[in-house]
Parts: sequence; C-alpha cells; structure tokens
Amino acid sequence: METNSNRIQINRISKTFSTGSGSVTALCNISIDIKTNEFFSIVGPSGCGKSTLLRILAGLETASSGTITINPSSQNRPLNSMVFQEQSIFPWMTVLDNVSYGLRMRGITKKERNQIAEHYIEMIGLTKFINAYPCQLSGGMKQRVSVARAFANDPEILLMDEPFGALDEQNRIILQEELLRIWESTKKTTVFITHSLDEAICLSDRIMIMSAQPGSLKSIIPVSLSRPRDIINIRTTPEYNTLYQNVWISLREEVLKGKI
Repeated sequence: METNSNRIQINRISKTFSTGSGSVTALCNISIDIKTNEFFSIVGPSGCGKSTLLRILAGLETASSGTITINPSSQNRPLNSMVFQEQSIFPWMTVLDNVSYGLRMRGITKKERNQIAEHYIEMIGLTKFINAYPCQLSGGMKQRVSVARAFANDPEILLMDEPFGALDEQNRIILQEELLRIWESTKKTTVFITHSLDEAICLSDRIMIMSAQPGSLKSIIPVSLSRPRDIINIRTTPEYNTLYQNVWISLREEVLKGKI
C-alpha cells in the first residue's frame, strides 16, 4: 500500500460564474494537498462552494484559474468515481448490473465484473437483493448501491457529495458504519462533503473548514481518533468532544457571516 505521498494537489483554484446580473466568485485561491489513502472531509456554510470544488475535482466543472493534479498509482484505473446526494443508480438495471456498470464500461469480462460486484454487494448487506430493481429498494438501500458501485470501479479517488444527507438518522448511521468498513479494507483516497460535523469527525483523517462565500480554505483540523472506529462509542470520548468544539468554533464565524 502506498504511503507518505499526495494523491491530489490543489493549487490556487478559483471559480467565477457569470450570471445575468454580473459575476459571482464561488471559490477563491484554494490550495491543499490530499494524501494517498486519506479520508478527507470538507465542511462549510451553505453556498461556500463545497460542491463546486468537488465537481472541479471530478471534471464536471472547470476552474477559472489554478490547477488540480491527481497522481495515479496505475494507468488501468479511472481517476475518480462520484457518489451524489441524489439517488443516481439506473432504474432499469438490477443491483448487480448497477454495481458492475463502471466495470462493464471499462471492458472487464462479465465473469470478473460480477465477482467484483458481488463482493461489494455482500459488503453493503444487499446480497438478498442482488437481482432487485431500484423500485424495490428503500432510499437507504439505493445509496448503498451507489457506494458499492463507486468502490467496485476501483478509482484513484472517491468523491462523495453529502451522500447520506437525505437519509433518516437510523439509515445514516448504518451507512456510515458500512462506509467505514469498506474504506478500512480499501483505504481509498476519499474526498467527502458533509454539513454534519459529527459525520466529518467520525469518518475523517482531516477536516477542511471553508469560509463563507467566496469559499476559501479557513483551517485544516486533524482527526486523531484511532482506527478502526466504532462511530457509536467514539462519540462518548473526550477526544471526540474536543474535536467537535474545535470544528464548530472554526466554522461558526463563517456560518454567521453567511447570514449577514
């Protein structure tokens, strides 16, 4: 396993959108290195450009200035897979076909891609539903399929834009636990956007706090909680409480700015 290197290098990224009433700067001069095998979360007030930054990383938006470099470990892997907040699985495909879709697009044989997909379907606890269609699944189950599909495609980086934001608390905790379990087995470099401070602390190695619009880097907070993590038990520790206070103190000022 690779260690002590940077998978992603973000250098002075800015993004300005043109609107009917003028231009709006969404991101301003962001520079950060994200390490190989790191789980890196981004939090910030609404409208600060978190999703815009993730979409630039995914190649779905272009930056107005600055550069992003992804240092690949293999020429045979896709650069990224993205999990959206909105359900994005194909309604006409079974769970198996949805999870194996990226592998099929890469030309992996049916036998091999099914073996890989079945492994991740088992990890997310949906083996009984392997031949089910999305209309037969709950919202939480559909997001499990999205997570499994992203990991199955074995990208260099995994991008997650509030993937559990629309779920109820019970499903959210279950999916956090399942994501941690899969991540521990793969150590996939992950960039994760969330509005939940608790979620960021429970999942991450480092947390980036963004300023109010225009979004910029305000601070980076390391998460020193040991791995593997039990996300229920760590909430009762003094270390968790200290981290929560530190993250909120850094974020609160920016949230208040956004309301003025």
